[in-house]
Amino acid sequence: MPGDSLHTPPVTRASVMTMLAYLRPYRRQITYALGALLFTAAITLSIGQGVRLIIDQGLDQGLKTGSTAQLRHYVQLFLLLVIALALGTFARYYWVTWLGERVVADIRRQVFNHLIDLHPGFFESNRGLEIQSRLTADTTLLQAVIGSSVSVALRNLIMMFGGTVWLFVTNAKLSALVLICVPLVVAPIILFGRRVRGLSRRSQDSIADVGVYVGEVLGQIKTVQAYNHQALDKIRFKEVVEQAFRVAKLRTVQRGLLITIVITLVLGAVGMMLWVGGLDVIAGRISAGELAAFVFYSVIVGTAVGSVSEVIGELQRAAGAAERILELLAARNEIAAPTQHKQRLPTHIRGAIELHNVTFAYPGRPDVNALEAINLAISPGTTLALVGPSGAGKSTLIDLLLRFFDCNEGYISIDNLDIRTLDPADLRRCFALVSQTPALFYGTIEDNLRYGKPDASQAEVEAAAHAAHAHGFITALPNGYQTHLGDAGSGLSGGQKQRLAIARAILVDAPILLLDEATSALDAESERMVQQALERLMQGRTTLVIAHRLATVQNADRIAVLDGGRLAALGQHAELIRSNPLYARLARLQFERHDAGVENG
Repeated sequence: MPGDSLHTPPVTRASVMTMLAYLRPYRRQITYALGALLFTAAITLSIGQGVRLIIDQGLDQGLKTGSTAQLRHYVQLFLLLVIALALGTFARYYWVTWLGERVVADIRRQVFNHLIDLHPGFFESNRGLEIQSRLTADTTLLQAVIGSSVSVALRNLIMMFGGTVWLFVTNAKLSALVLICVPLVVAPIILFGRRVRGLSRRSQDSIADVGVYVGEVLGQIKTVQAYNHQALDKIRFKEVVEQAFRVAKLRTVQRGLLITIVITLVLGAVGMMLWVGGLDVIAGRISAGELAAFVFYSVIVGTAVGSVSEVIGELQRAAGAAERILELLAARNEIAAPTQHKQRLPTHIRGAIELHNVTFAYPGRPDVNALEAINLAISPGTTLALVGPSGAGKSTLIDLLLRFFDCNEGYISIDNLDIRTLDPADLRRCFALVSQTPALFYGTIEDNLRYGKPDASQAEVEAAAHAAHAHGFITALPNGYQTHLGDAGSGLSGGQKQRLAIARAILVDAPILLLDEATSALDAESERMVQQALERLMQGRTTLVIAHRLATVQNADRIAVLDGGRLAALGQHAELIRSNPLYARLARLQFERHDAGVENG
């Protein structure tokens, strides 16, 4: 549909608020994490005072009196602070990591739930592997940021502000030097942060391109190797990887410059403070412990500023990932239940189908009508065969019946109800589909058979398999119905896959059957057995059969001949042989080829 393709919007306040909304249900856990964060920050800042006491009280008193009691006391206090810091760090790490994992699990679930209901036209406009990358790689980045980087940023912000307060408490004069350095540190963060943000988004896109290319090539590995295409794929993949590397290098240079400048400025300021403070210690204006504490807090503040500047790069990358995920969530479903005048199909569906002046063009080819001004009525319980050359509109008609797309003009009705007034889920319970390419999923054979009817009993599953002549080869497998299939049913022959798909359709027991070349992958013997099963199944059901082999549809109640998206003729086999030149030519070519094959055999 127009406007379906994914694009790159800017980071907006709304985007940030949307991401924060995922954290809102976990206020209690956020409170635990923040409590642990504040506790560890307070302990860390307290260690500076511990260092001052050890030097000024423990060491100084020990040198004067020769006693180690004071030193032992303050060292023990220091160790208690360290133990408290360790425990607080564990609590902080646990709750922050828990939040990251929990929020990302929620995001993945919501994105998947949204995607799986989107109309098929969306997936024609957007590459499936890119969408997969967004659902996996981008959410993994968000998990790292929410579960680590945000915590680090908050912790260092607290340390920065808390350390600054302690700097002034310890020595106001030296702290003035810190204030002079702050603008010098903040300026490059702002300058380079903008650049890093743009490059972070480009980096995420280029990484996604790498994943998409790998998935596409490995998913079609047999074709790749059959055509000896590996050498060219290696060259193309190198180009994709190098592009990702170039973008990553630019981002790394910008982040590296940012960190280098910040460290130089911060540690340069610390060096200046050591010089000024050292002079004050020598002059007796401050104690050695105060200088040590001041240096400790200076390092704390400087490290915190440097860490915050580094985390900003991660947050920019997360912003880019959040954008890409929000784009998916913002994709609009063009095929949805109507908000007004919604109707429901009756429990008992007769299966009467009517097409009223139906015209349709695919969104990707809006200037070419796949169907044009089709008027057709299919009586309940009858079989209509759809024949015609490739591209005539046969499969398009099934797409419209299932409401994968809506007609541009006209409408389709089932039992006198316009399908646009129905909830798509309510509509699709009318149909059982067997497509030309059988769709099987990773899991057991039993899982695949129950795909359309999860609550089917074992007896029903086996009866459907018997009817599709699949029970024999299933029970011959090592684990029978519990045999695990690979991706897309790998490990089975084309005929076996098709018979499983037919058994699944039989098990659904829907009032309308849609058979798109349902026997195309079968050998002659299997085709004969499955055709018999289908003939029994079609009794009393409305059936639409797409067939290129006319021998399989000669006995259909009616045959619709489609040509160039138009209904060229409608009738029975013998009638069309006499009246329609296109059908007569298709029949002559096929039957002559069949007769020649028999003679050669």
